[in-house]
Amino acid sequence: MHEQAFTILEYDELRALIRRGAQTPMGQARVDALKPFESVSELENALAAVSESVDLRKRGGTWTFSELGDPAEKLALLRVEGTILEPPAMLEIKSLSDHAMSARASILAERETSPVLWSLVEKLPVELSRLSARIANKILPSGELDDRASPELARIRHDITGLRSRITRTLESLMRKSGEAIQDELVTIRNDRFVIPVKSDHRARVNGVAHGYSSSGATAFIEPLETIEANNELQALHEAEAREIYKILFGLTQEVREQLPSLELAADAVADLDFINAKAVFHQKFNCVIPAIGSEVLELTQARHPLLEENLRVSGGSVVPVSFSLDEEKNTMVISGANAGGKTVVLKTAGLVSLMALSGVPVPAREARIPFYASVLADIGDHQSLAANLSTFTSHVANISRMIEICKAPALVLLDEVGTGTDPEEGSALGVAVVDHFRKACSAQVMATTHYSGLKMYAANEAGVLNASVEFDEKTLQPTYRLIVGVAGSSSGLEIARRFGIPGNVTNVALELVKDSSRQASEYLRRIKREAEEAESLRLALDEERVAVAEKFAGIDKQAERQERERQILFQKSLDTIIRDFEKRSRELVATIQDRSERLKVDREAQRRVAELKREAQRATYAGGKRESMSAASASTSGRGVRVMRDGLVVKKEKEVEEGTSVEEEYTSAEVREIAVGDMVKLRSFGSIGIVDSLKGDEAEVRVKSLRFREKLENLELVELSEAAKTKPEKFASLRASRGNEVQLKPVQGNGRSEINVIGQTTDEAVDAVDKFLDEASLASLSKVRIVHGHGTGALRRAIAELLTDHPHVARFVAAPPDQGGSGATVVELKQ
Repeated sequence: MHEQAFTILEYDELRALIRRGAQTPMGQARVDALKPFESVSELENALAAVSESVDLRKRGGTWTFSELGDPAEKLALLRVEGTILEPPAMLEIKSLSDHAMSARASILAERETSPVLWSLVEKLPVELSRLSARIANKILPSGELDDRASPELARIRHDITGLRSRITRTLESLMRKSGEAIQDELVTIRNDRFVIPVKSDHRARVNGVAHGYSSSGATAFIEPLETIEANNELQALHEAEAREIYKILFGLTQEVREQLPSLELAADAVADLDFINAKAVFHQKFNCVIPAIGSEVLELTQARHPLLEENLRVSGGSVVPVSFSLDEEKNTMVISGANAGGKTVVLKTAGLVSLMALSGVPVPAREARIPFYASVLADIGDHQSLAANLSTFTSHVANISRMIEICKAPALVLLDEVGTGTDPEEGSALGVAVVDHFRKACSAQVMATTHYSGLKMYAANEAGVLNASVEFDEKTLQPTYRLIVGVAGSSSGLEIARRFGIPGNVTNVALELVKDSSRQASEYLRRIKREAEEAESLRLALDEERVAVAEKFAGIDKQAERQERERQILFQKSLDTIIRDFEKRSRELVATIQDRSERLKVDREAQRRVAELKREAQRATYAGGKRESMSAASASTSGRGVRVMRDGLVVKKEKEVEEGTSVEEEYTSAEVREIAVGDMVKLRSFGSIGIVDSLKGDEAEVRVKSLRFREKLENLELVELSEAAKTKPEKFASLRASRGNEVQLKPVQGNGRSEINVIGQTTDEAVDAVDKFLDEASLASLSKVRIVHGHGTGALRRAIAELLTDHPHVARFVAAPPDQGGSGATVVELKQ
């Protein structure tokens, strides 16, 4: 990268902006060393780390390194054998260990979603936590050694405390005895020895050693003879304390030195994490995105210049974002338009955002795709220098010459007012040649600003070059700073001159001097601009209409979903009502059956029907509404007899003696008379035909097939065989009894199978087959059956187990013994 581009694009100011988010001197040093990466993999790794840190901050899992100093000097001392760290330095080592391990703990919980951050702290050993605990046990937060740092230190300090107390009491006693000779009854210390203040003119009254006088000379500080020995002993204890402290610090320093590699690793991890966190803070403050790197496309959507945005925040303003795209087919953009309209800001935004992305820094934009440039070159601003004998034109030419020499593809070249400072015709030609050289010879993506018509025409006629302009409001004579791609802009120099106070008579003369061709060209550009603005307004209106239509249809979808939920709730309520009614009627029916075994069979059948109805209702789709769902559930078992719904009660009738013959066709109403034993009657409640076995009061006991019912006489109707039945006696021979017209109905019997094999069937087929098999086994009064489903993937075994779990016929079920199929079969015990 050309160093001049860093200066022109204010890269150092960007570093200072990011530096505000760093909490440690190490992190700040990393920011100061920020520069574009030379490896794509390293750059992508750095951006991934920032992305993980941003996501971690959103989830509340961040770290802090506040008040953590630079441990470099302490670590350097540890590399020198025999050196000892003082307590404050020890506490800094402890703080480093604590912060590093705390950050590791924060990232540990998110290591699956933060692999790059985890790689920075993964190797930090737990010994650092133990080292921190050792330091905390010996050194107090104030920097003093704890009395408990060693037994010897505790003993010495205990002796010191006792001796001080004894010396103090002795001196206080002497002061009371000396009376007027004492200046103040206050024990003080001089030269690390306890003394008492004595008036100078009474010096002779107190025998002892003088350790000095007050500034006025009125007070002498005397160490009485009585305490000299005790003071000597106290000094010896202090020396012993110092030796013990040195011994403790030496041992503790050795422990710290043994962890030097881990401490260096911790220091690097803290520096890296603080640097990454500073970029994450920048991301949050400027509403940035993580740029996509590596494509051949430079695409910025609503990009903003961070330094300009920071400055405008102070004054309450906001940045107008820019959006554009350069690719292999369109790799050059020529930007024209009014002075002070924001052309240079577009160049600087593109250049600085590109450098930020290449440095692993999130960029202030809604979306950004940046090629991995080998060169970012810029010629922006006036570099004239009297000392270097450089004019505006020569300074530009010298800089562009240097750029041509060092340009290395892929490159981004930014040229501000290319060719300016000389004859307009020559400057325009030079500008076209320079832009064309960079885009063809260097394969660079070029962005250039200009006021020259030659460059505008070049952009309009050359394939691969885009015209663009910064918008200027002709009504207010103010720039809007919006970048319009596809349209060249007028310089509007005369309008701007008026706005800045040039007298009207001067600008009018200038307007008359402008060539007709130039005026026509300017007017043409304005017309194109107006048409482009009208097209943009139309596009925005269409976008708004599209959004409104989408919202309308989304509302319709939500309303449909709500109605469907309400209908399903209504369907479920109706289903629950039907099931409750069915169960009630079933219980009433079962209560009328006298035979215990038959009553149990009917009870089991009713329970099975309830479970079956629930399953079928769950499988049915709700698209057809409640009636269709109920019909699907009702017809699901039509292969095993007819199920009729009457008054909310589902009743299963036996298959008729012969297909095509109904009960109504076999029997007709008989002559009305009193019902007697042996009469053939029809139960009005169920429509079944039976024989009256006995009468008791207003109730009769009626036998229907193998079932017996108690029913009130008013609910019974006398019937007799129809003429059709009488003409075909062979079809109904089995229905006649030995007594008159008594009907013999055979009880339902299963085939008595005790095993079923469903291997090879789908889960739905197997479930239906096993359900039918359990019905037959229950009706056949079997107590135990075996279901062979095989091993396979286990899908059949799980589906059958789910069926058996709440089946009304099943008492319990287990996997078959090894000699009966093991886990490939299931043994089921049926309820009796």
